[in-house]
Amino acid sequence: MTEPTTSADLTPSADETRRQVLYWRLMSRLFSADEQPALETASMGIVGDLELPPALLDPGVSVDTLVQRFPELGDELQDLMADKEHEEGGEVRRAALVSKLLLNVFSTGTGDVSAGQLARWKQDAGWFEKGMGCEPGGLRSGPGNEELAAVLAMIEGDLVKRMRLREVLADPALARQLTPSMSLIEQLLRDKSNLSGVALANAKALIRRFVDEVAEVLRTQVEKTSVGVIDRSVPPKRVFRNLDIERTIWKNLTNWSPEDQRLYVDRLFYRQTARRTTPARLIVVVDQSGSMVDAMVNCTILASIFAGLPKVDVHLVAYDTRALDLTPWVNDPFEVLLRTTLGGGTDGTAAMALARPKIADPRNTVMVWISDFYDNRSLINDFGSIHRSGVKFIPVGSVNSSGHQSVDPWYRQKLKDLGTPVLSGHVRKLVFELKNFLT
Repeated sequence: MTEPTTSADLTPSADETRRQVLYWRLMSRLFSADEQPALETASMGIVGDLELPPALLDPGVSVDTLVQRFPELGDELQDLMADKEHEEGGEVRRAALVSKLLLNVFSTGTGDVSAGQLARWKQDAGWFEKGMGCEPGGLRSGPGNEELAAVLAMIEGDLVKRMRLREVLADPALARQLTPSMSLIEQLLRDKSNLSGVALANAKALIRRFVDEVAEVLRTQVEKTSVGVIDRSVPPKRVFRNLDIERTIWKNLTNWSPEDQRLYVDRLFYRQTARRTTPARLIVVVDQSGSMVDAMVNCTILASIFAGLPKVDVHLVAYDTRALDLTPWVNDPFEVLLRTTLGGGTDGTAAMALARPKIADPRNTVMVWISDFYDNRSLINDFGSIHRSGVKFIPVGSVNSSGHQSVDPWYRQKLKDLGTPVLSGHVRKLVFELKNFLT
């Protein structure tokens, strides 16, 4: 017989109550700038009982500063919110530490933001990622957790917009505090025509640094992705390093002499090593509208990497209401980005008129079209024609390091029906598609 539930069974334990106080205090601080004295006093008492520093409750103290002062907290913050089994009995202490991470990352206040504040927020975001079981930057640049990564990107973008960027760039000391990020690069690209002198030089240095960092990551992904298949139509090169010893022995076993105790070899066998080397043409068409900045930066850099591969002929076209052929600068994504203009209208027909004549051998051509596809709907006829001609057509709605991209639902469905679904997600998806086609 089941024992009846009593009111005592429903009474929260002391630890549950303390956790609730900490989380109510967190919610209060996240949604209101005004402190709740009762919650603050109770939380201070809980933190004191746990022998944690009072600075844990001060949102003005960065997580990085807290760990510098109390190094033992660094290990506790690692994997704090990761999906794994945690030791029993430390729920209240864990709630206090989680509250610190969440408050510092998700409560960013209002008003102007300094370069130092932005730098501190990035450090705190790095600790938040460690708490989620990732390396700093890993949650925002790796697959999975896309929704949370999008929120972090949105917060960072808001901080950048609230920063007096021109004043910061004009001061070399302040500019050195800036760490390149996609949000910052977007603002620099939007405002570059209004910068001059020291401010413009500092902006270019940040863009160059960001391009180099992203290029290094993408280059590694390109190198790791599997390459094209062995070309069996090419006879193996008869050199010692290609000698297939096991197959040679096996095929010559009938020549074994028991008397001499020797294997007489009358035929050598070599491994196939040649891969297809047919020149391929890659045509990248990039929508310059501001909503596509992440995909534009990633794919511009990716185009330059593939342009450095042998036997790959890369062409680059950017467009808004007009189209611009950026092929002469395709090997230098920094120069390409400086020549782009974010925002404005969108007319893909202008880009198509410039890109289509570049198709010389359809079956040996891949066209990557990067856009949110809120565009002239007559373009679907061009896309269909190009696809049927034998060109590998890859429509890209989002190839980024985090977040989601809005794509015109009408185009999304039409392209899916065409057999060329819109590619969205992490940039390694596009790397895989291109690498297998081009090499």
